[in-house]
Amino acid sequence: MYQNYFGFHHKPFAITPDPRALYLSERHREALAHLLYGAGEGGGFVLLTGEVGTGKTTLCRSLLEQLPADVDLALILNPKLDAVELVAAICDELKIPYPAGSASLKVLVAALNDYLLQNHAAGRRTVLIIDEAQNLAPEVLEQVRLLTNLETAEIKLLQIVLIGQPELRELLQSDELRQLAQRITARYHLDPLDRAESVAYVRHRLQVAGVERPLFSAAALKALYRLSGGVPRLINVIADRALLGAYVEERNLVDEAILRRAAREVLAASTGPARSGRRLVGLGSPRALLLLLLLLLPVALLLGQLLGPGWPHFIPDRWLGMMAPLAGENESQPATVLATEED
Repeated sequence: MYQNYFGFHHKPFAITPDPRALYLSERHREALAHLLYGAGEGGGFVLLTGEVGTGKTTLCRSLLEQLPADVDLALILNPKLDAVELVAAICDELKIPYPAGSASLKVLVAALNDYLLQNHAAGRRTVLIIDEAQNLAPEVLEQVRLLTNLETAEIKLLQIVLIGQPELRELLQSDELRQLAQRITARYHLDPLDRAESVAYVRHRLQVAGVERPLFSAAALKALYRLSGGVPRLINVIADRALLGAYVEERNLVDEAILRRAAREVLAASTGPARSGRRLVGLGSPRALLLLLLLLLPVALLLGQLLGPGWPHFIPDRWLGMMAPLAGENESQPATVLATEED
């Protein structure tokens, strides 16, 4: 909608992974180097972790574009599978034939082993990349470890790259997966961008989309970093909505007010209403007001002892009036505590 207005070739802040728009901060360069190392070396595991939206999948796609020509790749993007299903998915990725519908784990592993041996004999390497690997059950991860036992006398035949959220690191620290953890030859945790990197990231995305001039004020960029925490995916969704807001208002620059309004819209849509604890409700009704007076009765009696016979005059007449018509009703119904609700 706003592409023509600002002169973009394409949307600069699309949330789908786009290797064209990959911004390589120093930490992203290090992470990509680890992935390339893992794809190029034989044996062991390479581990890449990071919070949601930090760019792991985009890095993975960039890796795919840079793989050497002698590498065959199996990429698993949906690893909520049992051991048999996972090995079958690996065979499917590598186009390895196996009996349909009745293949056991033993048959599948044997077919995979034959393929790996043939690939090695032809001077080719095989790499397995599993994205969202934190979704794998421990017993399935153990089966993945066993796949690295497929080897010749000199070299392991399958290089495995595990990509996942921080829970994956915690999972690999468990006793049942200690053998797998010991086989990790390279590991890297991808942190969010810092403030300078976030500003450079925004400018890079704008330039890749065809716009060189500034479209965000300095104050807007500062607020964008603070509200996104430097997470690229959040930067994308907030900046995209902010550009839409500037377009609607026919503005040529996103200022801080537009940016903050955009952030409120997208963050509220993704997280739902903010929860601020518990609050008292219903105090506007006579029944709730009577309950409040009943709860305060011990305090009133204490005041009576301190202030003497004239103490009732300290209570507003309309409160005393409410107590009379509701007293009879209250005798026939058990008193209830003030209602509360969650925000």
